[in-house]
Amino acid sequence: MSAPSRSLSPLAPYAATLLRLALGGLFLAHGLTKLLVFTPAGTAAYFQSLGLPGALGYITIVAELGLATALLLGIYARWIGLLGVPLLLGTIVTVHGANGFSFANSGGGWEYPVFWAVALVVLFLLGDGRWTLRSR
Repeated sequence: MSAPSRSLSPLAPYAATLLRLALGGLFLAHGLTKLLVFTPAGTAAYFQSLGLPGALGYITIVAELGLATALLLGIYARWIGLLGVPLLLGTIVTVHGANGFSFANSGGGWEYPVFWAVALVVLFLLGDGRWTLRSR
């Protein structure tokens, strides 16, 4: 009886690519919504209404768009993606945590940001995938 194989599927790099692109698309959608729909000033005002510094709203827009760019282009994506984990976990502490588990709850629960953070960790563990500009 032989030991079970520990090798990944030959399709694993493509799975990592798909995950990377999906995560990048999410960051792009969130960053552009803050930039173009809510506007930077509106985003800063919202952050202030939560008791956070308004400047953190501007930083969040830049962070989300930077993460989107790195993930979509594959620029050290597994490492850069890890920077999104504290950003997402921070939304649980400041916005979504008190709203319960389900994201369908009023104000959005914490299930979505937790899943998104876990998916970023999974990407880190899998690697950048195929078609990257810079990989490590």
